[in-house]
Amino acid sequence: MGTDLAAKFEPSSRRLRLETLIRLRWVAVAGQLVTVLLVAFWFEFSLPLAACLGLISALAAANTVLWLRFPATYRLEPFAAFAVLSLDLFQMGALLFITGGLSNPFAPLICIPVIISFASQPTRHSIALFVTALAFITLLAFTTSPLPWFEGQALTVHPLLQLGMWCSIVSMMAFAAFYAYRVSRESSLLADALTATELILQREKHLHQLDGLAAAAAHELGTPLATISVVAKEMERELGQDERYREDVQLLRSQSERCRDILRRLTTLANEDEAHMRQLPLSSMIEEVIAPQREFGVEIELIEQSDRSEEPVGIRNPGILYGLGNLLENAVDYARSKVTVSTEHSPTHVRVTIADDGEGFAPGVLQRIGDPYVTDRQQNARAGGLGLGLFIAKTLLERSGASLRFENGEAPGTGARVLVTWARADMEGGAP
Repeated sequence: MGTDLAAKFEPSSRRLRLETLIRLRWVAVAGQLVTVLLVAFWFEFSLPLAACLGLISALAAANTVLWLRFPATYRLEPFAAFAVLSLDLFQMGALLFITGGLSNPFAPLICIPVIISFASQPTRHSIALFVTALAFITLLAFTTSPLPWFEGQALTVHPLLQLGMWCSIVSMMAFAAFYAYRVSRESSLLADALTATELILQREKHLHQLDGLAAAAAHELGTPLATISVVAKEMERELGQDERYREDVQLLRSQSERCRDILRRLTTLANEDEAHMRQLPLSSMIEEVIAPQREFGVEIELIEQSDRSEEPVGIRNPGILYGLGNLLENAVDYARSKVTVSTEHSPTHVRVTIADDGEGFAPGVLQRIGDPYVTDRQQNARAGGLGLGLFIAKTLLERSGASLRFENGEAPGTGARVLVTWARADMEGGAP
């Protein structure tokens, strides 16, 4: 159950929205232009003004072309985004190269394209951009262009300080890029997992609604089929004695009657079964969860610790059925020979415990249990992963008001337990 979903909802890199990038670049153009003009005319520092304005104009021109060429909703392919971010990197690197290199207080801004790439692009493109930026930062340490400063004064930076600035910028870029990558990846994983959860819940609801669809179809087909039946009777009365048509007419009438019987059963199916299908006692719900797992060579023992006559009766909830089914499937996968399902209820709470006699949860997995794409309990060759499927099960059960606790047996290697607990009011009155 969970393994198939994990294959379908593997995390994918998000495409960078061009409009967002264009707006960021306009901010960069405005910031660079204001900074250069202030340095040149307010502080009256000497700097290559024409070259600086040329580089800023080139960035503005490239941004204008992108703005006019593509619609606002366009999303860049990974290679196109890499090319655009590389252009930004080259422009910023060139501007810093002619204005003092690493001694320029704005030198850390060269890290921005790399951070954007790691937050939104595939790893291979981001690493290539990181290496390019590293080369630029190293080149900036050897620039011969002086930092714009007061006339008649030369601001010299000691080589050791240059090395320190190089180390600080590189380390800041590496840390910020790694952080952006991790946050973006986790967000993408969570979004994909929640999408899979919604699809599973919708599928379970659609299966539950099939009886209603059948009744609706039977109702719609009832009128034309009644007309066919009437016409068949008239034909039988008129042509019943004719040897050429008698068998065909009788067959037509018998089959129309058969269709009416089928539609009648479909019509009454929802009415007859609706009550017990919507209201599901705890024992019936657990049996429905257990039944599909009995044929896999693992003994499943059901222990009812409370009197069945006082068991809760709740609304049939596809999310609960799927969630408990997934937990039981994982227990069967990892069990050596036996899985125990225990139920307990009181006037205030309902608890279902699923325990197996396998190796139990690995310590690292137990700390992160329920996160999407956390796989492997202990390395079990015949068992699937404990990843997306378990995340979906946990999410669906928590939506129904349940709290889950995952733990190992008291002694090492004595199996794992999952305790699912509801307030009785949530179990009996929860929406499907």
